Amino acid sequence: MKILLPILALATALLFSSCGTSNPTSRIEKNPHLYNQLSLAEQELVSQGRIEKGMSPHAVYLALGSPDRQLEGEADGVHTMRWDYTSLYPVYHNHVYGYWGSGYGRYGRYGHRGYHGFGYAPTIEYVPARSGTVWFENNVVKSWERVRR
Repeated sequence: MKILLPILALATALLFSSCGTSNPTSRIEKNPHLYNQLSLAEQELVSQGRIEKGMSPHAVYLALGSPDRQLEGEADGVHTMRWDYTSLYPVYHNHVYGYWGSGYGRYGRYGHRGYHGFGYAPTIEYVPARSGTVWFENNVVKSWERVRR
């Protein structure tokens, strides 16, 4: 038992450490070749998780991560792309409910031992919503927008 507890604690710590969130620093560490191709000004923005007009898709990936949805198209002979990012937002619900039943077993239908009651149940549901969009023309950022926090 004395050995089992430390082993279990270590396994749990390793499990949770592998579930970390992705951030610009971790993406830069995984893709140093992409980061080194950027200008010094772009490297500074990317390390802060920011983007600006004229950046490449690689720079946007390093700054913001993989998009949740990619759309491609063409407008006036120009290749266009749109990257959408989503976040989960909590939606709170309050439910009031009632219930009743006729019982069962020897107290069932003939024993008249039914049950009834009511309750209140607050719930939280997480709904995905678009939190940012980046538009590209000819593989460079044309414009972008994000939800202000």
